[in-house]
Amino acid sequence: MLNKFLGRFSEDIGIDLGTANTLVFVKGKGVVMNEPSIVALNTRTNQIIAVGHTAKDMLGKTPPHIITTRPLSKGVISDFEVAEKLLKYFIDKIHEDSFTIVPRPRVVIGVPLEITEVERKAVEDAALGAGAREVVLVESTMAAAIGARLPVTESVGSMIVNIGGGTTEIAVISLSGVVTWKSLTIAGDEMTKNISQYARNVFNLLVGERVAEMVKCRIGSAMELEETMEIEMRGRDLITGLPSQIIINDGQIREALHKSIRTIIDNIKATLEVTPPELVADIYERGIVLAGGGALLKGLDRLVAKEADIPVRIAEDPLTAVVRGTGALLEDAELLKEVTLPSTADEQYS
Repeated sequence: MLNKFLGRFSEDIGIDLGTANTLVFVKGKGVVMNEPSIVALNTRTNQIIAVGHTAKDMLGKTPPHIITTRPLSKGVISDFEVAEKLLKYFIDKIHEDSFTIVPRPRVVIGVPLEITEVERKAVEDAALGAGAREVVLVESTMAAAIGARLPVTESVGSMIVNIGGGTTEIAVISLSGVVTWKSLTIAGDEMTKNISQYARNVFNLLVGERVAEMVKCRIGSAMELEETMEIEMRGRDLITGLPSQIIINDGQIREALHKSIRTIIDNIKATLEVTPPELVADIYERGIVLAGGGALLKGLDRLVAKEADIPVRIAEDPLTAVVRGTGALLEDAELLKEVTLPSTADEQYS
């Protein structure tokens, strides 16, 4: 009863709880937050010092008693307590200017396709513990397709490749359901590691995660660029132990990323191979849609189109496709009912 009363003064929100970034959509306002899924904790007091961008700035720069941690790994919760605190931070921040003292929002959260019942329960419990009065889980790939304005409810095949931080999900959707799919743990974070490993193997240079990610975003590409791009990469020389700097070009970064990109493309082809022929015909006509931060890698759309021999387009604002999809579901109760995953509480009593 109290929850219902407090719910009247709370915002309905959609959350893309990603390995790399957490995005929040507020009904009637749009995407209001986009912060890295990173929390800085003081181990002496067990208090949160910083969340999001501020915590990311601390990466690799903290004293021993302060740790920067990602509570999500490969799209699922790996540290329950920290994940709950992260969600509470976002829920409280959104309700800062509202009249309610204890916010009790209804929350729609996107979760990976390969999520287990235990992992689903962890997401539900973390959101309820953070202050949600009701938690609705939907497949993040379905949310991305809705956010990309694909006709998910119609009897036509739509193929979406959602390349996030921790996972890449490839799915064929028709009649509000996922028909065939593949989920990989090769995505944005793995590509960042590829660059760090390449710098170590080729240049004997130890670089931090933030530097490798910056290089990937600036000059990373899947196909040869019209003009060669170069960038400075700073780190520690593994031989002398002293600070060092090298100039690296887009061709070398392509070489570093080649294996990961190849794996994603091979799995797109493998998904098409097991898709019913009627749906493949639709995809051939309508094309493949890329979403998620990984879709922004230069030339990836052209390489996938060339390899699969199917038109490929990047979703409008691919980074926010999932969270915009959860926002659209807040507005469409009928569709939300169709795509909602069963609650673990319901399954326990059934």
